[in-house]
Amino acid sequence: MTCFAWTGRLKAWRRAALALVLALAGCALGPDYRRPAVELPARFPGEPAATAEAPPAMPHRWWVQFEDAELNRLMELALRHNSDLLQAAARVEQAEALLRQARAAQWPGVDAEGAASRGRSSATTGLPGGGVTANSFRLVATTSFEIDFWGRLRRASEAARAQALASRYGHEVVRQTVAGLVAQSYFSLRALDEQIALTRETLRTREEALRLLRLRLQSGAGGQLEVDQAEGLRADAALQLRELERQRALAQSRLGLLTGQAGLALAEGRVRSLPLPPAPPAGLPSSLLERRPDVRQAEQLLVSANAQIGVAKAAMFPTLSLTGLAGGQSAELSDLLHSGSRIWSLGFGLTLPLFDAGRRLAQTEQAEARQREALAAYQGAVQAAFKDVADALANVHAARESQAEAEAGERAATRALELAHKRYNAGYSGYLELLDAQRTANSARLLTVANRQAQLAATVELFKALGGGWRDDEPAIGAAR
Repeated sequence: MTCFAWTGRLKAWRRAALALVLALAGCALGPDYRRPAVELPARFPGEPAATAEAPPAMPHRWWVQFEDAELNRLMELALRHNSDLLQAAARVEQAEALLRQARAAQWPGVDAEGAASRGRSSATTGLPGGGVTANSFRLVATTSFEIDFWGRLRRASEAARAQALASRYGHEVVRQTVAGLVAQSYFSLRALDEQIALTRETLRTREEALRLLRLRLQSGAGGQLEVDQAEGLRADAALQLRELERQRALAQSRLGLLTGQAGLALAEGRVRSLPLPPAPPAGLPSSLLERRPDVRQAEQLLVSANAQIGVAKAAMFPTLSLTGLAGGQSAELSDLLHSGSRIWSLGFGLTLPLFDAGRRLAQTEQAEARQREALAAYQGAVQAAFKDVADALANVHAARESQAEAEAGERAATRALELAHKRYNAGYSGYLELLDAQRTANSARLLTVANRQAQLAATVELFKALGGGWRDDEPAIGAAR
């Protein structure tokens, strides 16, 4: 009865020990990650309630909405050859390699060791076998394994995985930044092209007016004042043209740097020939911010910092490890694989920190402080993203509303210039009135071009601010593969 009782107690002890080992093997020190709440309005400022219809999807390659083959070509070049993107891609590869390294640490490492020696022992020690020359051959496999009782390796793997995801989202941040810069630079170039074309036309008109005024002066029908005024306007137009051509050269050079194409040369185009993408639907939800790659990157950095707390806390507890050895050892190489030459060993190690003057505690406090820093950075990223979208929406709406007024002003200025020409040719007004009408018409045309560029630029900023589109059910850009 006593034997049975002892056996029962032994089995109960084994079950308890096994349960304890399983419980310890399954635990992980440190806080589990939970997404922090960030209070934001449901909709962006000034936005009406959402419509019943689902908003149209915007493709990941949002620039195709501008229907410009040259812009599409430049984008493809930039995405393949831009140096910032190549560096970001290399950072992704580094982070993924670190993740594989962290995961590999959770598995036993196995090494092969081989040794061969020949030696002679002393014959004067009085020990048996003295003065004998012998060979020794050894071939073994060794292994070591840390038992992850406290979850240090698992937390380290969790942190490395979050870092790898953050690097992918960081790559997408760079991708969107480069795409936005290419689009903005291209639209600036096309606006300069149109301003150059208008200025050339203005210069041609003023040169023709100067020629006619000089003829009138020679015939006695005009005065020197009108000729001097016309000469000054011609010189102003010529200087303005040179400045615009200089700015175009710089914009073209900037595009060459962004696309990795030194010496890039582009033919002239027109900014007003580019169609505007569809307007954003009413009532965009602020939940769209969750798909922005910079917000997701900030969250993954927070996940990594949160996991590092567990790594630091686990370092304060004992480290348990297993070591093993198996192989053969013999005096003759031919006997190395015989059963009699087999050797093996199995070991267990325990490292318990006793005193470190507070070093491990300080490391834990550092990890907790880094987690609070990452939390503040995540909250700041969400708030900055909300501001970006709100600003972009305000700019898009303002530019769209201003376009009709700018075009109406251009038409009115053109009609006024035509009337001023007729009045001047008929002798009803002086040359000063014609000059004012020319300046007004030229300014109105340039203002229309600038407003169109502002529309396109605001649309690009909206695409970037929304992470590429406005459908919250689209797959996340840069999601883990």
